[in-house]
Amino acid sequence: MNNIIQRIAVAKHIVVIADMNPNAGSLGSASAMYTYILQQHKKVSFFCAAPQLNKKFSFLPWFTKIRTSFPNSADLVITLECSSLERIGADIECDIVNIDHNKCNTKFGKINLLDSKAISTAEIVYNFFKRNDILINTKMATSLYSGILDDSRGFLSSKVNENTFSISKDLLKCKADVSTCNTFIMKYQSLAGLRLKAIMLSKMKLSCNAQIALFLLTEEEMKKSGAEVTDCRHVLEESLGLPTVKVSILLREGKDMNKEVSLHSNDMQGMLKVASFFNSTSANFTIDTHENTLETANKIIEIIQREI
Repeated sequence: MNNIIQRIAVAKHIVVIADMNPNAGSLGSASAMYTYILQQHKKVSFFCAAPQLNKKFSFLPWFTKIRTSFPNSADLVITLECSSLERIGADIECDIVNIDHNKCNTKFGKINLLDSKAISTAEIVYNFFKRNDILINTKMATSLYSGILDDSRGFLSSKVNENTFSISKDLLKCKADVSTCNTFIMKYQSLAGLRLKAIMLSKMKLSCNAQIALFLLTEEEMKKSGAEVTDCRHVLEESLGLPTVKVSILLREGKDMNKEVSLHSNDMQGMLKVASFFNSTSANFTIDTHENTLETANKIIEIIQREI
C-alpha cells in the first residue's frame, strides 16, 4: 500500500473517481481520498460521470466539487468502486490506482487495492489510512461511515460482522457526523422517488415460487415520475425484505431500446456470476438488444434458475 502513497507523492494532478452510477460506498470513499490528497497539498479533482447525482448524497464533504468533465492535465487517477473501465465514464490515459471491494474485480489499474471480503470500499480505504498512520479527520470519518452504512444496508447485510462495528466505532471516535449520515442515507426520499416507488410496486411480478421479484420500467414511466435511476435501488432492496424473495431484478428501457439491468440479492457473488453471462463485471449492466423487455427478463431468470 505504500506504493499508493509514493505514487501520490510524485503526481502533479490527481483525479479521484466515483462509479458512473454511484452509491455512498463509491462517493464516500472518493470523498475521503479527496480529503487526504488535499492534506498533501496536491492538485486534486473529484470526477463522477453521472449527469445528475442523487440529492441524498449532497451532505457528503466536497459534493459541490464533483465535476462531470475529466481534466486533461491529470497524471494519476484513483478509482473508488468502479468495477471496470467502462464504469469510469471517461477515457483514461494516465496511471490508475484501482480500489474496490466487488467480488468480480478487474485488475485494470497499475496498482490494484482489492478486498472482496470487505463490506464496502470505504472499509478498504479506512484500512489504508490506519495502516499508514494517516489521521482520519471529521470529513474523512463522515465520508467513510456513509459508505459502510449504505453498503451494509443500515447494518442489515449478512456480511456485517464484528469488524464492521469496530470500524464504525472508531469512525465515531473520529467525529463522523453519524446523525446526518443516518438521515440522508437511510431516510432521505424525494417526491419523485415516491412516485417511482408507487409505479414499480404496482407492476412488481413474483416468479419462481415468489423467490424472484421482477420490475419492468419504461422510459416513459421514468420520465413521468421525474425520478433518478438511483431511486430504483431503494425499491429493489425493500423487495428483498419479503419473506420468500431472494433476488430482485430491474429491467429499464435505455437509449436505442437497450435494456438497463440491475440485480440485487444478499448473494451478490451469485448476481455477479449472472452478470458475467452478459460480459459484465457489475450487477448493473446494459444489454444491447432489440427484443422486448419481458423476453430479456425471462432469459435472466432462466440463468438464475440454472446457475444459482
